[in-house]
Amino acid sequence: MTAGQLQEQVRRELQVAEEFDAAAEAQRRVSFLADYLRTSGASGYVLGISGGVDSSVTGRLAQLACEQVGATFTAVRLPYGVQADEADAQAALAFIGPGQTLTIDIGPATDALHRAVTLPAGYASPAAEDFVKGNTKARMRMSAQFAVAGALGAIVLGTDHAAEAVMGFYTKFGDGACDVAPLFGLNKRRVRALGAHLGAPSTLTGKTPTADLEDDRPGVPDELVLGVTYDQIDDYLEGRDVGEQARSVIEAAYLRTAHKRALPVTVPPAV
Repeated sequence: MTAGQLQEQVRRELQVAEEFDAAAEAQRRVSFLADYLRTSGASGYVLGISGGVDSSVTGRLAQLACEQVGATFTAVRLPYGVQADEADAQAALAFIGPGQTLTIDIGPATDALHRAVTLPAGYASPAAEDFVKGNTKARMRMSAQFAVAGALGAIVLGTDHAAEAVMGFYTKFGDGACDVAPLFGLNKRRVRALGAHLGAPSTLTGKTPTADLEDDRPGVPDELVLGVTYDQIDDYLEGRDVGEQARSVIEAAYLRTAHKRALPVTVPPAV
């Protein structure tokens, strides 16, 4: 398979359209979420709000859909102790206008589980331990959202989009776990454009993305971890030439993280 063929395969798999119109996409995705609620009979949607553009846009789409159906969108704040950019999270909530907001500190549960996991040989390094704990935070956040949804009879939303999916830049069964992913098929710049169309403040749409999971590297920008910029990833997903170095990084990440985008591996049928 040539580089161009792989790029086209990625675009098809992640459903990145050639054309994009923010107004049309906003309407289409709100309608989808409203119809899904009507069909499911659920009480509404649940989503963790971090203060980043992805959860802000997803939350606003969900709120608009819930308003159409007469359902409730529940925004969940999930800090690990005190969140450094809490002001951004509050700005996101003001933009979204959720039906209700809950706050759950994942710190005690995360720390308890982390302490309970004892390894005979310990961790390979402090950085390795910090990385594992960061993924535990992400999984704890999703566990909390499913607990809330279970209590409310609601549906859990996720914020995964094509730019994260191609890089596998999310925690498996953490922020990668959800019932519905309203941003699927969009790259990062299109998520930002959708946010701008919906009226999100520029402080949110232009915010530097960070997973902010590791204690030793709080707030480290996504692009520093990824080794490529979101503009390069977005260009790749839109079928543009990004240069050999960026292409190599993106395609290596895509192939390496295929397991995150697949169903669990199962035993093949008997012959």
